[in-house]
Amino acid sequence: MNDEIAPIVAAELLTLNEAAAILRAPVATLRYWRHLGVGPDGFRLGRRVVYRRQDVDRWVAEQQHAQALGR
Repeated sequence: MNDEIAPIVAAELLTLNEAAAILRAPVATLRYWRHLGVGPDGFRLGRRVVYRRQDVDRWVAEQQHAQALGR
């Protein structure tokens, strides 16, 4: 990977704690959502679970849209 791109990509990755802080949800809730497959898309990077910021933002928008539709 290009040395100029690597810091940008890393900045877009969120740790489990960072994603939980953004969503204002407990870390345990994100772990549970991941187990159920209902939360924002996360993936393992080595031993750690990380989230792309864009996936967290997309998931929030989907939840807002679903609520607006009355689901």
